Amino acid sequence: MKTLKDIKVGQKAVVKKIKGDGPTIRRLMDMGITRKTEIYVRKVAPLGDPIQISLRGFELTVRKKDAESIIMEE
Repeated sequence: MKTLKDIKVGQKAVVKKIKGDGPTIRRLMDMGITRKTEIYVRKVAPLGDPIQISLRGFELTVRKKDAESIIMEE
């Protein structure tokens, strides 16, 4: 089971599922991270937190904790 945190810089993957409690799932979905969305990992901060991604034509930065909640498929 690969999460967004495990995707390397420069790779693309598709969201398979979002796990976590209700408010966390809702917040991620409000940011545009939904099932079958293609995500491109642009940058990762030197200490691994946060992660900059591209999806749906815009840039987004997510915390490592939130990235662990997003299950991906390549």
